[in-house]
Amino acid sequence: MGIPSGKPFHARHRGRPDRADDRGQAPRGGRRRSAAGLIAALCLLTRPAVAESLRLATWDAGLSRRGPGLLLSDIDKGDAQVRAAVALIAGVRPDVLLLTGFDWDHDGMALAAFAAALKAAGLGYPHRYAPRPNAGMQSGLDLDGNGRTGEPRDAQGYGRFTGQGGMALLSRLPLRAEAARDFSAFLWADLPGSLIDGAGLAPKVRAAQRLPSTGHWDVPVVLPSGRDLHLLAFAATPPLFDGPEDRNGRRNRDETAFWLRYLDGALPEPPPPAPFAILGDADLDPARGEGRRDALAALLSDPRLHDPQPAGDRGTATAVYGAPLRLDYILPSADLRVTGAAVVWPDGPDEAARRALVWVDISLP
Repeated sequence: MGIPSGKPFHARHRGRPDRADDRGQAPRGGRRRSAAGLIAALCLLTRPAVAESLRLATWDAGLSRRGPGLLLSDIDKGDAQVRAAVALIAGVRPDVLLLTGFDWDHDGMALAAFAAALKAAGLGYPHRYAPRPNAGMQSGLDLDGNGRTGEPRDAQGYGRFTGQGGMALLSRLPLRAEAARDFSAFLWADLPGSLIDGAGLAPKVRAAQRLPSTGHWDVPVVLPSGRDLHLLAFAATPPLFDGPEDRNGRRNRDETAFWLRYLDGALPEPPPPAPFAILGDADLDPARGEGRRDALAALLSDPRLHDPQPAGDRGTATAVYGAPLRLDYILPSADLRVTGAAVVWPDGPDEAARRALVWVDISLP
């Protein structure tokens, strides 16, 4: 397991309050001491602000199961994989964490239980955001064209049950959930420049198929200064498991292209104000494996964004599926200063160890 460098925002020294006596009154000292205090205060006002660091992280921790309620059961009984995930997150101590591949349930019980386990490990996340994902949301149509409905591939995003492999955002800082934009219902056909026309979809399917396979969110985080940091979170479908029409490859490409169109102001919703950060699972490597890379290449080279290229024991790779692949990303807006970044791998040979946690520190003046 990698060792994260630096300290997240909440772990840093916040400065001591001015000295006072036990009654909360200023100490005595007459005009001379008052004048000295005024001069000191004026000096403080002319100093540059001390920067704090906010740690963002994203991880597909493999917290998905084959049936509803099974993840909650595993969390409650202290499953070994759950304990390992808690330990890794507690070691990295992100201020804001996007979990992908995390099963959603209607009442948020699994997420609440996982947050409680993190709190018991010394890391509290009082603010959470996890609306219903497209994963496992049945469409009522034969989306895969095999003549049957109600199967995992007939959901708006692949899933054996509603919410399988969803997303969850956990934060130490307040989230303005009432101002969040959930683009999960955005139709694939409505994306400017999409590749849907070559996907071989029947007209009814084309008219109903959503673009996000899990979700696309814009969630404002309230910074200590009072400003908002917009988190643009997503988890894309893998560009695999389809036929010669390359339906999943096309959709994967367009799930990334969505953010380019959003930043361009080409969607019905206006683009997010700076500062912002794109984070999540693009499920595509910039150079290796299958997939259509043009949208990802454009995103990584976009002058409106930083690509810190976090690295760990396997370079910039964040997953191992036969070969090491970079699939998970955190891309802060160009106005933010990146002060640290890394990829942290979990211990163990099991399925969960195939994916690594990615963190990036950004400076907050």
